[in-house]
Amino acid sequence: MSSNDLVAERMTQSRLDVAVLVPCYNEERAIAKVVGDFRAALPGATVYVYDNNSSDGTAAAAKTAGAVVRRETHQGKGHVVRRMFNDIEADVYVLVDGNATYDAPSAAPMIDKLVEERLDMVVATRVDQDEGAYRLGHRTGNRLLTGFVAHIFGRAFTDILSGYRVFSRRFVKSFPILSGGFEIETELTVHALELELPVCEVATPYYSRPAGSASKLSTWQDCFRILWTVLKLYRAERPLSLFGSLGLAFAIMAIGLAIPIFITYVQEGLVPRLPTAVLSTGLMLLAFLSLAVGLILDTVTRGRREAKLIAYLALRAPGEERRRI
Repeated sequence: MSSNDLVAERMTQSRLDVAVLVPCYNEERAIAKVVGDFRAALPGATVYVYDNNSSDGTAAAAKTAGAVVRRETHQGKGHVVRRMFNDIEADVYVLVDGNATYDAPSAAPMIDKLVEERLDMVVATRVDQDEGAYRLGHRTGNRLLTGFVAHIFGRAFTDILSGYRVFSRRFVKSFPILSGGFEIETELTVHALELELPVCEVATPYYSRPAGSASKLSTWQDCFRILWTVLKLYRAERPLSLFGSLGLAFAIMAIGLAIPIFITYVQEGLVPRLPTAVLSTGLMLLAFLSLAVGLILDTVTRGRREAKLIAYLALRAPGEERRRI
């Protein structure tokens, strides 16, 4: 990046109120570095650390490092992010984990890209810098979930589980957070895809945790929780596709059971397998019922999507408020 580009970037960011949001749970060994790095990378930003019932000295270390420290008692990253989004007022929001694995200097170009291209979310895709920084199980799970989301919603990011993102105010203040745990990254991704918001990805370095710092993630448990979240979002955002598929499956089973009965009736004028006939009829009724449920829920979903878009459109892009003053 040239010196002129750096000057322009700093001028752009100086007009904005930037908030760095750091949800934390037992990160005493890493949080001071995170706060210090982001204060150095974004001198004009305010770093907020929300302590989520830590049993160590996370809060004290963050405060000593210069962060604004607050507490959220509901356990889970999703609850913390919801509280942050509700409480904090800013033009641009930088969300990052407190484990010192993400690259603070990448925040400035991410913010600049968000503002200059009038985006609503910039996701930092992780590029390993240390052996073992990104565990194989997490990498594999991420790829599978990314592919699943792409199959359901048509397109996706390459790293939907990244905990390092930059948001516009209009994204943050119009986003209805429903999940309570580490599924929050998936929900953020699906929200952007569902409303077709302007977003992008930026490759950033990804490092190992500091010595003595332990991960809170459980590969399989978190993977199943995230998969369950994706399925719930699929039900909520694509009900006609889900219930229509169920209805089609019921209809195929009903027809498969009915064909032999119909052939026997044509040939002999009798219905010898009455229970099978009743089952076939019941399955066909379920097929029509599933289709009806899908149509009704699809109408409800369209109404919810319109409400989200109205809330989103009520807010302006990053920096727009200041340029119009």
